[in-house]
Amino acid sequence: MTKKKIFIIVGAVVIVAAVAGLILPRVLKGKQEEIVAEVPPAVTVEKPETRTIELSNELIGTIEPDSIVHVTPLGAGEITSVGVKTGDLVSAGQLLCVIDTKQVESSRITSETARITYEDAKKNLDRYSILYAAGDVAEADYQSLADKVEMARLQYENAKIAYKIQMESSQVTAPIAGRVESFSISVHDMVSPQTTLCVISGEGGKSLTFYVSERIVGGLKVGDSIRVEKNGTEHSAAITEVSTMIDQASGLFKVKASIPDGDTLATGTSVKLYVIAQRAENVLTVPVDSIYYEGGNPYIYTYADGSLKKNAVTVGLSDNEYSEIPSGITANDQVVTTWTSELYEGSKVTLAGGNEKESQAEEVATEETGTEPSGQTQ
Repeated sequence: MTKKKIFIIVGAVVIVAAVAGLILPRVLKGKQEEIVAEVPPAVTVEKPETRTIELSNELIGTIEPDSIVHVTPLGAGEITSVGVKTGDLVSAGQLLCVIDTKQVESSRITSETARITYEDAKKNLDRYSILYAAGDVAEADYQSLADKVEMARLQYENAKIAYKIQMESSQVTAPIAGRVESFSISVHDMVSPQTTLCVISGEGGKSLTFYVSERIVGGLKVGDSIRVEKNGTEHSAAITEVSTMIDQASGLFKVKASIPDGDTLATGTSVKLYVIAQRAENVLTVPVDSIYYEGGNPYIYTYADGSLKKNAVTVGLSDNEYSEIPSGITANDQVVTTWTSELYEGSKVTLAGGNEKESQAEEVATEETGTEPSGQTQ
């Protein structure tokens, strides 16, 4: 063999070795990657649960008495005496204050004058009645006199009513039993029918007034429970009134609630309250982290026979932990609750931890009975 041929053969061997050195690692690496990719990821699953989801809102309300009366005088005049002060407990009909209306005596005189006029007219009619019966008085004259008597009677009745009103306006009494929340007048003050003499709150529990938006008012109804909080103390309340008309001042809907054990809450103070704005009762739910979205459309992976199924679902009400699923899965489906980058339709997976034992038990049950285990879907 010539020296030239030897060089050619040696060169060819070197080139083949170099090519093999480049190709072989890639082939081996590809096989290694293929072997690693074939190891199924481990996932955990759980079945959907039926529960009630509630969403609460924190609001601010104002404490008021269950019943409250703003007392105003019937007439104008000067306060001559007062019988109560702020904080006093009063009974219905108790004297609160006396007002010198300057019209009581005038009304009394008018009433007395009307009485005398009426009685004189009636006596005159009685005399004419005898003459009328004897035929000595014309019927027209008698009827005219009778009409005057009736007019005098009406004037007397009207004068009595006016006098009574003046008497009532001069002596102001409590219309209900309760506590005097405010009493801002004193002796010699001048008052009128536009003056609020005092405010009386009725005996019993307290009420709560608050305002809500249109989104919240739709979820409230009479009888619903409310949690009230003030200075770390909680009270229970129940809705008694839900307005269907927007309050012009606030632009919101007014709601009232009763607090039976709210005697310790001062009238006019603000409290925190929590209302259930939205509620979904006895609905199928899954953990919020098990729901994925693609193009804005929600879906859930379920496990069956060692592989995954991608299920398009609808999502209802959600809280911090669970979401309502109205459609797309059943209560027997096994929902995947863990995430890996290898989740897709038909991907092979294994069950992690206790889930794997549960799956094996179901497979044994399938072999023994020849039926599908509950909780699996094809």
